[in-house]
Amino acid sequence: MFRLLLSSALMIGALSTAPARAGETGVAVFAGGCFWCVESDFDHVKGVTGTVSGYIGGKLDNPTYKNHTANGDREAVEISYDPAVVSYADLLKTFFRTINPADAGGQFCDRGHSYTTAVYTLNDEQAAQAEAAKAEAGKALGQEVVTAIEPPAKFWPAEDYHQDFYKKSPVRYSYYRRACGRDSEVKALWGEQAHFGVVK
Repeated sequence: MFRLLLSSALMIGALSTAPARAGETGVAVFAGGCFWCVESDFDHVKGVTGTVSGYIGGKLDNPTYKNHTANGDREAVEISYDPAVVSYADLLKTFFRTINPADAGGQFCDRGHSYTTAVYTLNDEQAAQAEAAKAEAGKALGQEVVTAIEPPAKFWPAEDYHQDFYKKSPVRYSYYRRACGRDSEVKALWGEQAHFGVVK
């Protein structure tokens, strides 16, 4: 993975939901390549209250950065949000516009299953909305979207040094993101719809 060189990746609102109750917290789990970047992008979405980088979908418990690729995990981010401010459908629309959902081999410079894209749904309603968002993204791009829509799976938080990496090591993070070509590829694919973590 490229990061190792740096150290010494239709209508979405068609399905309505019940009005959010005060104090309610929603959870979304997205795999979009490098979890540093997904975390950074969603930390800047209005209504998102927290993000955690981690691993999901592998064969064994307690995956680590060293073994998650061999274990079959994807890098992913667990997103907490206020449904009274931002809907799950809106988060899905944003997610697809932060990635290349037509790339089956990984994302940008990070290749392999660990960096492929997926939405891990927590219930039937999320699954239906995810399928609708996938179809909408394909229609918007005019090409096949290969992002997987997965059933619930155990999410394992990554090591502490991966959490908020873009804040802890802004120079290294910025260099990685630019050199990996993430923003340039998303911009070329999505144009004005591309999302790069607009400040709240």
